Amino acid sequence: MTSPHVLIAVGLAALALPAAGASVSCPDLAQAAQIAACPAEEELRYTFDGFCASDARAYKGDTDVCTDYQSYRRLKNVALWESVDGAFSAYVSCDRSPAEVKAARVSSLRLARQGKINLVICGYGEGLNFTLRTRAECRLDGGGVMCATDAAACKATCD
Repeated sequence: MTSPHVLIAVGLAALALPAAGASVSCPDLAQAAQIAACPAEEELRYTFDGFCASDARAYKGDTDVCTDYQSYRRLKNVALWESVDGAFSAYVSCDRSPAEVKAARVSSLRLARQGKINLVICGYGEGLNFTLRTRAECRLDGGGVMCATDAAACKATCD
C-alpha cells in the first residue's frame, strides 16, 4: 500500500511540471501566499551562534555572513512564498511586508539551469524572484527579458 504522503508528493510534483508545450506565465503576486512563518529574533540569534561557530566554515573561508549579526540576519530572515497554483516559489525577506510583495509587478523573465533542473525565473525588482523548477526544456517567448512594459508578454514555453 502506498503512503498518502507519497501520493500527495507525486501529485504536487505533477502540478509543478508544465504540460508538454505549455505556455508558462509569471504569476500575479496579488494572489501569492506566504507558506512558512518568519523566524523569531531569538531563533535567528541562536542559529547565528551555531552557524558561525562552525570551524569547517572558517577553514573554507566561508565566513562572509558571519562578520556581524546583521549580515547573517539579512541572509536567514526569510520565509517561503508560493504562487496561487504552487508552481512558482521564492524565499522572501521577512523585512518586506506582505502588502509590498503582493503589490510587486513582474519586470523580467529569464531562464537558468541548476544541474538537471531548468529554472524559469520571474523578476519583480529589488531582488524579488519567483522561480519555477522543471525538468522540461524551456525557451523564452518573444525575448522575454524585460517585461515591465507588457507583463502579458512575460512568457516561456516548456516542452
